[in-house]
Amino acid sequence: MSPAAWLRRALAALLLACAATGPLHAEPVGYQLDPANTFVHFEVLHFGTSTLRGRIGPVTGDVLLDRQARRGEISLRIPVATVSTGLRIFDARLREADLLATEAWPEAYFVATRFTFAGDQPTEIRGEFTLRGVSQALSLRTLRFACRTEASGDAAQEVCGGDFEADLLRSEFGATFGLPFIGDRVRLRIQAEGRRR
Repeated sequence: MSPAAWLRRALAALLLACAATGPLHAEPVGYQLDPANTFVHFEVLHFGTSTLRGRIGPVTGDVLLDRQARRGEISLRIPVATVSTGLRIFDARLREADLLATEAWPEAYFVATRFTFAGDQPTEIRGEFTLRGVSQALSLRTLRFACRTEASGDAAQEVCGGDFEADLLRSEFGATFGLPFIGDRVRLRIQAEGRRR
């Protein structure tokens, strides 16, 4: 058999094998959250006038994302004992048993497997948030989401992330100090970036 005939036969066999296995599907991609760029910010109304704001983190965790199949999983560990408002005496008060109760429960958790997509972009992540040992349903709304390629040594690494927000009632988790003068509704704003494993 001539080399040209052998090459044609080999290509035909390869094409036949590809057709038999069907179309290729993208695999889920795992990301590890970058603690330098992943924090939870919170806002709560103070005596009906100004808004109290603070930050918790860095947050650690893992994300599994299949943008083609429109599925995902997320698991976050949120170190609430790191709460910071810029005022140490207020931070200490927030850590007390009738608010964040950080001595008994130094971490909060968010786990989710229900993702809503528009195209290949996640628009909502619904899961379970645990604070002070109490678990409640929580939905994160996507404000923005994007991926980029970043140089890493001799290779390139994909980084994906975005901004998300959610609302919760702190009384549902047993954090009742100051009600109703300090607001019950807390707005969470999450910044998150994950590096592809």
